[in-house]
Amino acid sequence: MEEKLFWIGILMGLHLFLSHHFKDKGRFAKDSGFARGWHALFAALISFTVVVLAAVSLDNRRGDVVTSVLFSSRQLLYGLLAAGAGASYAYFKGGKKQEVKDGILQPIKSDMEWSETVFSAVLLASVVMYLFVQAFKIPSGSMENTFLIGDHLFVNKFIYGFRIPYTKTKFLKFRHVQRGDIVVFQFPSTDPKEFQCGGSQYGKDFIKRVVGMPGDKVEVRDGMVYINGTRMPDEPYTQYLDGPARYPAAPGKVAQGDYQVYWENRLLGKMYAEYIRDNFGPVTVPKGSYMVMGDNRDRSCDSRYWGPVPESNIKGRAWFTYWPISRMGFPK
Repeated sequence: MEEKLFWIGILMGLHLFLSHHFKDKGRFAKDSGFARGWHALFAALISFTVVVLAAVSLDNRRGDVVTSVLFSSRQLLYGLLAAGAGASYAYFKGGKKQEVKDGILQPIKSDMEWSETVFSAVLLASVVMYLFVQAFKIPSGSMENTFLIGDHLFVNKFIYGFRIPYTKTKFLKFRHVQRGDIVVFQFPSTDPKEFQCGGSQYGKDFIKRVVGMPGDKVEVRDGMVYINGTRMPDEPYTQYLDGPARYPAAPGKVAQGDYQVYWENRLLGKMYAEYIRDNFGPVTVPKGSYMVMGDNRDRSCDSRYWGPVPESNIKGRAWFTYWPISRMGFPK
């Protein structure tokens, strides 16, 4: 959402800059076809912005937002249709000559005021969301009971460092990712046609808990996690809905080197399906990456199936649940 707001802010800023330029040239000193056209353009921009952001919000509620693209073709279509309707209405509205006051057509003056307000507000919101705090909605039950479907929370984006826009570089890190952190990250796939967890997850944001650190040897035996050969201490946040019933290990023996390669290339879930839910690994977490799992271990499609998460994909740490009110608080 932050990149969408940023470019909408830039668009409004460009409109404001050109409006001042044309004002200085005297293009808005009388009711003319150019002035009416410029007013219609502003109406188109506002209509486009409102409808596109509404479409993005609705998609977000359904869990359909892809963060790797600016706008989907469907969102753009809705926005362009709204822009055309808004421009037509503004251009032909009234039919009478518009009032000129203080050397500028009144509708244009109002447009410039609104353009300045939207530019400042949207750009500020995008900077805050990109660098500091982002709202996130829980899309699935993989983190129950830490988070429930529909919970709304804030994600602390600066704790792991400020990201330079359109790069993977971060600076001024306040804290490194640690085992047990609940992180929000972009799904580690570069192919929109790749199917994982029942569909294409390309560009979508996930939320999981960090289990394996870079260099760790991770294994799951009968549902229990082992790190470097030692069983992890009690994890009070996890739940196992299937009780003591555990799936057996995958039939046949896979060479350790091949197993590691399959895992890093997100193939294990496709090859062994449920066999790796309760008996997985061992694998070694690559340098600069992490292994993540859902707290709802029996109902989570996580790193067991689709591999490690590069640090560059991690957006931030789950910080505070703000909705519903009954569940407000800091996650553990």
